[in-house]
Amino acid sequence: MKIMITGGSGFVGGHLIPFLQSNGHHVILVSRSASTDSGLDVTKVTWNQLREESAALEGIDAIVNLAGESINQRWTPAAKKRILESRLQAAGQISDFINRLKVKPKVVVNASGMSIYGDSETEAFDERSPHRVVDFLSGIVEKWEQAADQIKGTRIVKIRIGVVLGNDGGAFPKMALPYKLGIGGRVGSGKQWISWVHIEDMVRLIAYCIEHETINGPVNATAPSPVTNDQFGRAIARSLRRPHWFPVPSFMMKLVFGELSTLLLDGQKVIPRALLEHGFTFKFPGVDQALQDLAANR
Repeated sequence: MKIMITGGSGFVGGHLIPFLQSNGHHVILVSRSASTDSGLDVTKVTWNQLREESAALEGIDAIVNLAGESINQRWTPAAKKRILESRLQAAGQISDFINRLKVKPKVVVNASGMSIYGDSETEAFDERSPHRVVDFLSGIVEKWEQAADQIKGTRIVKIRIGVVLGNDGGAFPKMALPYKLGIGGRVGSGKQWISWVHIEDMVRLIAYCIEHETINGPVNATAPSPVTNDQFGRAIARSLRRPHWFPVPSFMMKLVFGELSTLLLDGQKVIPRALLEHGFTFKFPGVDQALQDLAANR
């Protein structure tokens, strides 16, 4: 298949592209500049080429949209604007591009987030759960999905991504660092849920959504066994053979990270019902298994 990827130079994209190539797919990377050095051996096009040369890009079988400003920064008013606009603009440009194509791609897999469910220490959420806009991030995700819904003429899959675990990007290296220093422990109450997924399963499930035509709409991109923050910390400690003893109070996280601290202090227990019902098998269904693999390969 010929698969176009936006945001492919990020953490997930950097793993997804070689995975797709190893399975015989031709990958086209969309970036701001054709000269951008992504470190990946792919065909590159620019966003301007999508707008101006769509006829030359006929024959795309699938699009994976991972584009968007990183949320891992202090959420100033300017940063919030960039985070939202980058997502809406990417979805809008993909919609315009598809509208100009004579032959539409078979599927668009659009990134989303599990924050759309709001947070809870007692409820479990799956793709049938209602949206709950309770903070900045849940509002961003709802608008992001609304923009994806404007893409017409093709199957749309919205992958609601959890905490992606890998050694070379995402949140895990920062989460593991205190344990490597011997000062790891629960964050806040430790009761908040962490819905996670190993990077290898992350790229596998994206490919699975592309290949299986019966998958449509929202898909929770999380492992089937979410854990609490305290349980997750203990699993890191076991994988690294370090202690789990030094709690970090909520007020300190809010002082250091500001509003961004909600990512660590609030959580969602998210279940990947759609993937399980469509027969996807996780290589790393349990957190100990996932973290031991990362520790062995770091």
